[in-house]
Amino acid sequence: MSKNNAFTAFSKKYRILAAIAILVIVSGCGAQGTIDSDTPGFFNHYVVYPFSYLIQHISSFFGDSYGMAVIVMTLLVRIVLLPLMLRQYKNQQGMRQKMSVIQPEINKLKEKYKEKTPENQAKLQKETMELYSKHQFNPLAIGCLPMLIQMPILTGLYYAIKMTPELAQHSFLWFQLGTPDHILPFLAAAIYYVQFRVSQIGADPAQQKQMGMIGLLSPVMMGIFSFSAPAAVPLYWVVGGLFMIAQTFVSKKLYPALPVTAAGPDAKVVPAK
Repeated sequence: MSKNNAFTAFSKKYRILAAIAILVIVSGCGAQGTIDSDTPGFFNHYVVYPFSYLIQHISSFFGDSYGMAVIVMTLLVRIVLLPLMLRQYKNQQGMRQKMSVIQPEINKLKEKYKEKTPENQAKLQKETMELYSKHQFNPLAIGCLPMLIQMPILTGLYYAIKMTPELAQHSFLWFQLGTPDHILPFLAAAIYYVQFRVSQIGADPAQQKQMGMIGLLSPVMMGIFSFSAPAAVPLYWVVGGLFMIAQTFVSKKLYPALPVTAAGPDAKVVPAK
């Protein structure tokens, strides 16, 4: 697949947007201090505080273990978001398959109008849109809604973990939840890098090359910020990252790449047997 096609370009922008959102979260910008029912702010009151409240009550089922409460709460949120993420992956697979069918025709159009004149560029754009319409392909319909829905939820959970005062004095495994740990940052970075590599299995080599920098940037920045964050935060990232690895394997199993029967105008995608 040509790295210049519209789908690859939009997919790259989509992943860059997701990476930027992650870095904004891990930078700790926004809410500060501790959270309770009187903390001002719409987001604090209706998103962060309810998560904090649930964490505190979940801990009571595990002998007041706030470490287990963080793990359970993280898994619950990820499970609730799972149908959205699976749907997004399914949509992305469908778009990739449609693009693999259309790409040979797009390449012919680019060759036909290879001279960079205003007239040729206008004709190329017009015929490309006609081609998209013919195949009912919309490169912008990749499914941003799941990401837009999950970001406030995951951000709220992040700040609930960071700002719940009861977590600070509790220990879990080898670390204290309210104090930075020097092992968890490496685990969080490594797990998210593995998650990225798993997500790239079967992807187009050109796309893998394009996404290589983001695949390194996000885990590295996450690890760096984890060194100064309370240990409960990288614990949340470790659990979430492990879940995402499993989610990626499930997605690939449920919605495998479909073979293309031919190249050119008569090409079509057929279900895998």
